[in-house]
Amino acid sequence: MAERVLVIGSGGREHALAWKLAQSPHVQQVLVAPGNAGTANSGKISNSAVSVNNHSILAQYCKDHNVGLVVVGPEVPLAAGIVDDLTAAGVTCFGPSAKAAQLEASKSFSKSFMDRHNIPTARWSSFTDPQDACKYIQDAEFPALVVKASGLAAGKGVVVARDKDEALKAVLDIMKDKAFGSAGETVVVEEQLEGEEVSCLCFSDGITVSPMPPAQDHKRLLDGDQGPNTGGMGAYCPTPQVSEEVLQEIKRSVLQKTVDGMREEGTPYMGVLYAGVMLTKQGPKVLEFNCRFGDPECQVLMPLLKSDLYEVLKNTLQADLSSSPVQWLENSAAVTVVMASGGYPASYKKGLEITGLSQVSEMGIQVFHAGTALKEGGGVITSGGRVLTVTAVRPTLESALCSANEGVAVISFPDAVYRRDIGHHAITYLTRTSNHIATT
Repeated sequence: MAERVLVIGSGGREHALAWKLAQSPHVQQVLVAPGNAGTANSGKISNSAVSVNNHSILAQYCKDHNVGLVVVGPEVPLAAGIVDDLTAAGVTCFGPSAKAAQLEASKSFSKSFMDRHNIPTARWSSFTDPQDACKYIQDAEFPALVVKASGLAAGKGVVVARDKDEALKAVLDIMKDKAFGSAGETVVVEEQLEGEEVSCLCFSDGITVSPMPPAQDHKRLLDGDQGPNTGGMGAYCPTPQVSEEVLQEIKRSVLQKTVDGMREEGTPYMGVLYAGVMLTKQGPKVLEFNCRFGDPECQVLMPLLKSDLYEVLKNTLQADLSSSPVQWLENSAAVTVVMASGGYPASYKKGLEITGLSQVSEMGIQVFHAGTALKEGGGVITSGGRVLTVTAVRPTLESALCSANEGVAVISFPDAVYRRDIGHHAITYLTRTSNHIATT
């Protein structure tokens, strides 16, 4: 029997999940709460106004509307125990428990867990007193220049300082001036690692891990990795810098070790596990864990997923991942480019009209909506910092970037900000590799 699925969230990640779930013959309808303009009345997909913060009201809504599966997009409801509460009420929900979600919700817990299970990561220490943190920065035998708010800070709670003075200032901003509110009551200070950063995600049923193709996110606002840190300005997948050998090492030494460690500690990890990994000269090291799909990584992973997402999520929940391997498109690359509001990641205007969306869909390009809303009387307007994610799947990375950029050029809203160089690390790597082969 075809089921009704509810996706929790309102960003590009949730639009991508709803879009993929709607392709399943097992799914009759996808509701998105609260959703955005892209998930409002689009084929099988529509928005729901149900409260996602009150878990008992949400559970009753799921029963009243025969929702067979709830899929949680963002980290905040996971950390707040949405999976525990819905499961206890008899509603099937995909994602880790609140206890398992501590891998993301507490940087301090996460780093201690990695130490306990010998998972490779940067040298670190955590502090509740700013003076102690500053002393650690001054005295460390290594560049202790990465300062993180331990709690959830919407993906923005990390400062990678250029020098000790900037690191000391970051500690004071976070702990004294409360730059990230209560998330910064504890800070983690760690060694700055050098290398290429990649996003390695997997499905985990508590025992088996099924890795996704590695992706790379672009955090800086402007081309050439310039400007302030953001929630992510684009992504591409797969990453040619990660060989099959390195991916297997990450699966073994990071993903599987983490899932085994969580199970041993009595907190089985079921859901999507996302390891932010630095490829250092000493091998892959974990920068951070997230307990859900990345945004914008999800927008390049879903178009490359060959398997039925509904079936994959069901197999994960039934601890049956090993029985049917997850299939991904081969000989394909995906690039997504984020179009953001002028002023983002600081303050920005809302309510600006967006044009060109219908033309882009005719180009074989998928636009996943993030900060958008329907305009009274018709049309789509901006309603957030990251507004749209424009995604192209093509045989090569270069052609996917070219197509995504062509899509961006057709869409317009006042003061839109976007990058034109998503995937530049990989394109440089591919060029260097092919030049090397040509000269040997």
